[in-house]
Parts: sequence; structure tokens; C-alpha cells
Amino acid sequence: MATITQLSQIDPDGTYSYADYLTWQLEESVELFKGKIMAMSPAPSVKHQTVITNLGGELYQYFHKKPCKLFYAPFDVKLYDRRKSLLNNREVFSVVQPDLCVICDKDKLTEQGCDGAPDWIIEILSPGNSRKEVRLKYDLYEECGVAEYWLVFPYEQIVQQFVLDDSGKYQLRALYPGNETVAPHLFPDLQIDLNEVFAE
Repeated sequence: MATITQLSQIDPDGTYSYADYLTWQLEESVELFKGKIMAMSPAPSVKHQTVITNLGGELYQYFHKKPCKLFYAPFDVKLYDRRKSLLNNREVFSVVQPDLCVICDKDKLTEQGCDGAPDWIIEILSPGNSRKEVRLKYDLYEECGVAEYWLVFPYEQIVQQFVLDDSGKYQLRALYPGNETVAPHLFPDLQIDLNEVFAE
């Protein structure tokens, strides 16, 4: 079987597992959503990179030498229904690369990345992100049990904070404008000044 080195070699209508994903040698970054391949947006803008650097710096200071660990993309996160136990690579059909994620269960960390839902995922949107992509990730993170999910809008300077409720559904806990201080639900003592996050 020929080595897959270009996206054009992959049938966009096919269904793929994490095992397939591991064999590809693509220059482009891709993610899998329930077996369907999705190319990631082109290289992030300067504004996107500035926000991820500023926010990541704040989080690094907080999580440094703590049990929970912070990871930046590219970093593979294998996701599956939270009611299932660890699956082998042929049984996993979703793998994403969140901009930032925090993982508190060290047993989920493998040589390849994270096996199961992180505790907290942050996605920083770019103009190239489609509504479909945003909706797919929201649904996937909810289904797989990501306890807290933030959507950061760099151009609008807004943060949407979603938290899983007792029924396993996301609730919009807050919508923060860029001049406020925000704290994650999971780590209430972490105070993040959004003025600093969105500073040029």
C-alpha cells in the first residue's frame, strides 16, 4: 500500500480511524471527526498567535509544577464516548488538536498525546474557521465529556465559557468582553485579565 503523503490521496467520503491517521505522512494538519477527515485552517494569523501566546503564558505560570498539565497544538487528543473505556486505535474515530488543553489525569497521557477527554479545552477562532467546524467541535467535546470549553474570538475580543452540567450538556456559563477578568470554572483561583490576553 502506498504511503499517504498528500491530502488528495485520501477519499474525503471515507471513514478513518486513529490507526489510519497514524500512518499518514501529510504536510497539512488534519483532524478526524467521527471518522471524517477535516483539514485544519491555514497557518494562524498574527492576532491568533498573539492571543495563544498571551493566554498560554498566563496558564503556564499557573499550572507550572502543578498536577494538571498544559499542552499546546499540535498535540493529538483522541476522543470517544465518555461511557466507554480506553479503546484501541482502530476503534477511535476522532482525533483533534486543540489550541490549548489542560489534562489533570496523567494516565490519559501517552507518547502520542492524550487518550480521552482533557479537563479543559480552549479553541481560538480564526477568520477561516467555519460554523460547521465550530459546531462539530462543540458537539464532540460535549459528547466526550470535556468538562470546560472556551471559545476565544480574537477579533471581537470575546470569550465564551461552556461548562458541562449534571446531565452532560454544555451550558453557556458566561460571555466575557475583552476588558474583564475571567476565571475558569474548574480552577476558580486562576484569574485571567483579558486585557492582557488580547493585548497586541
